[in-house]
Order: sequence, then structure tokens, then C-alpha cells
Amino acid sequence: MRRDIFQAIADPTRRAILVLIALHAMTPSAIAEHFDMTRQAISKHMKILTECELVKQEYQGREIYYQLEVDIMKEIVKWLVQYRKIWESRFQQLDQLLLTIKKKK
Repeated sequence: MRRDIFQAIADPTRRAILVLIALHAMTPSAIAEHFDMTRQAISKHMKILTECELVKQEYQGREIYYQLEVDIMKEIVKWLVQYRKIWESRFQQLDQLLLTIKKKK
């Protein structure tokens, strides 16, 4: 079962992990060095991100490397862009209304 992506990225630690692995794949130990938490706690976050398909695992010998699934992130951005356009339009309308009110004063 695939977890909800937006629930996964709602957590600030998981967002920070995504930023870390966006540039290059990292092991859970390397990721844990950037946080004040145990490797086990990082592994739990990685499990959630993996279940959401936001990251993928690559085995190199006995090490697991996690890397960002860029295509999934693109899907999220695509979904969010539609709402960005709606809100930009509403803010422009608000700006116009405020200018009109200001001119009347």
C-alpha cells in the first residue's frame, strides 16, 4: 500500500532528508549525521519516504543508498502548480481591490 505523499512531506525531518538526498544518494548513516537522532529513527523516516515512492533504494554491496525519485517530485509540483495559478489570480484581484480602496481615500 502506498502511503500519502503529502502526509510524508508534512514532516520537517523528512523534507530535510529529501533536500539532503536531492543532490546525491546517501546511506542512512550518512543521513543520520545531519540530524540529532538515531540511525533507527532515520530508518523509520526512510521507510515512509520509500513507501511513498519519494525515494528509492539502491544496494551497493552491503550498503543501502537512498536517492530521490525525481519523477514523483515532478508529479507533486505539477499538482501544486494548478493551485499556485489559482492563488496568484486571487492575490492579483486582492491587489486591485486594495488599490481601488486606496484611491477612494
